[in-house]
Amino acid sequence: MLRIFKKDLKLYLKDKRAVLLTFLLPIILITLFSFAFGGIKTNNSKPNPIKMLISDLDRTKTTKQIISIFDSIAGIDVNLQEFDKAKIEVTKGKYVGVLVFYKGFEDSLHSGKGLPIELLYDRAQEMQIGLLQPVFMNVLGKFKAQESMNKNVTGFLNANFPKMDKGMSDRIIKNVDSKLEASNNASTDEGMQLKMSSLVGEEKDTNLFLIQAIAGVAIMMLLFSVSSLAAGMLDEKENGTLKRLLFSPIKPNTILFGKMLTALTISITQLTIMFVFTWLAFGLDISKNIPALILMILSTSFAVSGIGIFLASVSRTRAQAQGFGTLVILTMSAIGGSMIPLFVMPAIMQKIAVVSVNYWGIQGFYDIFWRNLPTSEIIPRVLVLVGMGTILSLISVRLFRRNVESLG
Repeated sequence: MLRIFKKDLKLYLKDKRAVLLTFLLPIILITLFSFAFGGIKTNNSKPNPIKMLISDLDRTKTTKQIISIFDSIAGIDVNLQEFDKAKIEVTKGKYVGVLVFYKGFEDSLHSGKGLPIELLYDRAQEMQIGLLQPVFMNVLGKFKAQESMNKNVTGFLNANFPKMDKGMSDRIIKNVDSKLEASNNASTDEGMQLKMSSLVGEEKDTNLFLIQAIAGVAIMMLLFSVSSLAAGMLDEKENGTLKRLLFSPIKPNTILFGKMLTALTISITQLTIMFVFTWLAFGLDISKNIPALILMILSTSFAVSGIGIFLASVSRTRAQAQGFGTLVILTMSAIGGSMIPLFVMPAIMQKIAVVSVNYWGIQGFYDIFWRNLPTSEIIPRVLVLVGMGTILSLISVRLFRRNVESLG
């Protein structure tokens, strides 16, 4: 028994890269998830601000003052934008929503009528909107209460002290305002309503969680599939099959791209079956934009296949391919949105997410099924995925020549 133990341990320690990955993998993943969930804290760490648009159609002194208050609130990144352009930005998923001050806001505030204001948002961002709504209600409620108090005080002074110096009455009103603000007891709900409308996901048959499930899980499963193909290629190397192929008239690049074609075919088939199954079993309408869906399936499969041959080319043994493949797959899935929603991540993690195939694939499928964007808006994501697959393929050719062609 001890001899078997020594033999297996010696064989295990012989593959130094596999040993390194065995112990390095959990350390890297723990660090990654700690950053992703904000577990790494520093004295200067700040929460990731929520990006919010404001469209001021009233363009009065009052609306500018309220917008200035919103802009000073920590945790909210306020950007002014024209109304039509703001709606497009929200529809594309670049912002969680747009707060619209309609014409007549200041007049309605002074007259005590309902305020013409509306929050247009993306229903996929309801968690962030849920955090913004009470903040907006609080500011607007206090502003309305302050305006009502000023009106009552002014009326009282004019009725009872008609000859009072204007400077004195202004000082009294200013003092009342400061006391009201300091007390923080102004009602934020009484007579205050904030109309909310969804710009994205308003269709009743649209299921956000279903889209996340098919988009996030499908791409992660594709990565595991091509990782298995990469491990199989290294099995051929260890069994001598690859060496015999290299002695044949077949060129090394032909072998490599033949493997990639296999991975591409399996990926396309797997993605297609997943979407058809989701359509039949859960009613996902895959006919919304078939050309865009076909482009996304092809480009995502191509990018994932590029990762597969990259894993096969950079690894020398099956153990290395499995360890490195697991690291790459879990890392890309975590930062790309398959495992962790992007909006809960710190700003730095959201920027890093763009290096992941998962990110571009998931966002592309969201554009099709959730945002209902035209095919022209999907093309940029398709080009990024094709670019990723092409770059990985070119790198794999050089690595394949160095690590595998030497067998011939």
